[in-house]
Amino acid sequence: MTTPQVEAFLEMMAVERDASPHTLSAYARDLADAEDGLGPGGLMAADEAAIEAWFGGLAKRGLSASTAARRRSAVRQFYRFCLGEGWRADDPSRRLEAPKQGRPLPRTLTREEVEQLLGAAAAGDGRGGLRLITLVELAYASGLRVSELLALRVEAVHRDPAYLIVRGKGGKERLAPLNASAREAVKAWLIARDAARTPRSPDSPWLFPSNAASGHLTPRRFAQLLDQAAIDAGIDPARVSPHVLRHAFATHLLEGGADLRVVQTLLGHADIATTQIYTHVATDRLSQVVNRHHPLASED
Repeated sequence: MTTPQVEAFLEMMAVERDASPHTLSAYARDLADAEDGLGPGGLMAADEAAIEAWFGGLAKRGLSASTAARRRSAVRQFYRFCLGEGWRADDPSRRLEAPKQGRPLPRTLTREEVEQLLGAAAAGDGRGGLRLITLVELAYASGLRVSELLALRVEAVHRDPAYLIVRGKGGKERLAPLNASAREAVKAWLIARDAARTPRSPDSPWLFPSNAASGHLTPRRFAQLLDQAAIDAGIDPARVSPHVLRHAFATHLLEGGADLRVVQTLLGHADIATTQIYTHVATDRLSQVVNRHHPLASED
C-alpha cells in the first residue's frame, strides 16, 4: 500500500519534473520494494543501518547492479523530498554508495550474419522489401543512430550523395558515409516510394514515411521488421535490433583496421571512451580467429 508521503513524492515528480508514466511507475515499484523490505514503519521510520541493510540485500536477491542503482536513486530522491517538506530531519540514505556496474559489451553480428540479414530483407515482397533492405543497408553502411536514420529527409539522398550530413546529439553535425550497395538500395527505394504516391496526397518530406504521429517510420516498427528478417535469416531475433546494426558497423570497421578516432567521428561520440568499448569486441573476435587458425595455438 502506498503511503501518503510516497504519493506526494510521485505527484511532485509528475507535476514539477514532468516525469513520464514509465518513470513514475518505476519509482513507485522501487519505493514499494523499500517499504516492504524495511519492515514496520517503512521508509519514514528507517534509520541509516536499516537502509544500508536493505540496500545490501538487493544483490543477495539477485538484482542487477543497474536495478540496485535505480532503487538507490529513487530512495535518495524520496528522502531529499522529505527533508524539503520537513517530514524528516535527516537523510538515512546519504551514505549509500552506488553499486559498481561493469559496462556490458555491445551485442553485435558477424559479417556473415549481416549478409544473411540483408539477404532475408531483400527476399521480402515488393515495396516493403525494398524499404527494409534500404533501412538495413543505410544503418550498416553509415552507423546511424535509429533516430537519425528514421528522421532522414528525402532531400538528403535525392542527388545520390556519397555522404550524409547528419545532425546528431547536441545538434552537432557529422558526415556519415554511404557505400555503393547502400546508394543502390536508396535509388531503388526512391522509385518504389514515389510510385506509391497518389496524385491527391502531398509528398512526405521523410525518406521513410508512415502514418505514425511523427510522419515517419517508428523505431518500434523498424525493430519488428528486423525481428522477422532475423527469423527468416535463421538468426535469433533477440540478437538483432536497429542499434545492433550500429554496433556491427563500428566493430567491423575496427576489425578491418580502422583508426579508433575515425570510428569515434563516424559514430558521433563526444568522448572516445564511449567508442573504446568496441575495441574489446573486436579484440575478442581476433583472439578467437588466432586461437582457431594459428598452428601454434592448436593442441597436439
